[in-house]
Amino acid sequence: MRNAPTEHATDAEHVGNETIRPLIELSQDTHADAMRATRETLDEVVELGLEARAHGGENPDVSSAFARHSQARLATAFGGPLLAGVGAGLVLAGLAGSTAFAAQPTDVQVLQTAASIEVLAVATYQTALTLPFIGSSAANPVVKAFVETTMKQHQQHQAAFNAAVVNLGGKAQDNPDPVLLGVVDKAKPGLTSAGPVVALALELEQGAAQTYVADVSSLRDANAVRTTASIMGVEAQHAAVLLAVKALLAGGAPQLIALPPDVAALPSAAGSVGFPDAFYPTSAARPATEGALP
Repeated sequence: MRNAPTEHATDAEHVGNETIRPLIELSQDTHADAMRATRETLDEVVELGLEARAHGGENPDVSSAFARHSQARLATAFGGPLLAGVGAGLVLAGLAGSTAFAAQPTDVQVLQTAASIEVLAVATYQTALTLPFIGSSAANPVVKAFVETTMKQHQQHQAAFNAAVVNLGGKAQDNPDPVLLGVVDKAKPGLTSAGPVVALALELEQGAAQTYVADVSSLRDANAVRTTASIMGVEAQHAAVLLAVKALLAGGAPQLIALPPDVAALPSAAGSVGFPDAFYPTSAARPATEGALP
């Protein structure tokens, strides 16, 4: 249902809301479809996980394959430019020696790590909305609406992952991914304009999408694959929008971040900048055990 503008809204605000709403509705539709598939398949993941536990636990071959894949990802988990210099290697070295890797079944570890990524995304967007150039009435309305909507979607992803973790007998992961938290903390002093905020959000969204792409290749349960892939698509959509916004900001054309866009004024690359890769990379994927709890 469309909400009527308040009596205090200006004509410009009303027009802005009316032009932004279709994009937000499209994003919400995509997200709703993904969450519907996610809830259904997560229920099946839980059911199969509990059944495996009732019959002696996880298949040793699955555990071994998961461990090998996780170790391979540890060696290539620093693809994002903002990860440089945050001590990520030391954090991962500490995690590799913790009991979390061995104590939890692989399904719980993957879900806890996914939840930790979503926790950090929510916190980062919350912080962004406190900044005047992102969350105030003077901010670009498209960017503000995107941040608000995306934050809510990440909250739902987090809740879905944690619900499955608890149903499988694990602990809900309410802490942020420890490596990406270092990225965000290091970036905070430099968040003085929309450009650095978009760059930070983009790295987090790409990290999430690439993590889920990598998870799809390491998971053996078909339901777990479908769950991960459904949310992966939403994260990739977020990254595509942020790539386009980043390009316009870097090109000195923030006025073109509008809906509907001024097509004649957009640069020729506008139609492809959000999709730079023929195949989604995984160089920034987080190891599947990074957010696991003991």
